[in-house]
Parts: sequence; structure tokens; C-alpha cells
Amino acid sequence: MNHHRTPPGGIAPHIPADHWRRAQATGQPVVIVVHNPAPTGTEWRRLLIPFAIAGAAVGGCWGLIAALCWLLDVAAHTASVIAGAAGPIGVGGITLKLARSKGA
Repeated sequence: MNHHRTPPGGIAPHIPADHWRRAQATGQPVVIVVHNPAPTGTEWRRLLIPFAIAGAAVGGCWGLIAALCWLLDVAAHTASVIAGAAGPIGVGGITLKLARSKGA
């Protein structure tokens, strides 16, 4: 199948021979008007930038959530270690055991 394609590069459109000869004989300039239609189809950059920004925001939110979960986990482990080392705490005759002993 042979399709007609315009060659790449900036080439001038066809000028009829009689117009060219008349312009050469009289010295008139030849004016070529090329209508450049708007490109058809989708500009991928226009669509890709909002998706890239949204993806970065989602990734940042997931990272923030993961960091907060890790920080909460570390804080809970630290509190349990401190409570285990401190033993029972008593105030005014009421004792509160913060952590179970390992033997019981």
C-alpha cells in the first residue's frame, strides 16, 4: 500500500509555472501563504503533568502515613519498656501495675 506523504522539512508548496514566469518577468515578489492547522490529537504533556503532580502527592501522603505509623510503633515499644522497668506505681495506697511481669 503506497500512501502519499509530504517530505519532512520546510518545503514550499507548488507554485504554478505561469505565475512563476510572470513574477520573474515583471519582477513582482512571490508571496507564499501556508496555513498551519492546529495539531490534531492529544498533547501528552498537558495530560501527564497533572497525573505526575497527583502521583507525587499520593506518594507523599503514603510516606507520611508510614512514618507516623512507625513513630507510633516506636513510642508504644518505648512506653512498654519504661513501664516494665518501673514496676508498680503507688499513689495514696492504690498501686497500679503498668506491665505484667514475665514470670506470671
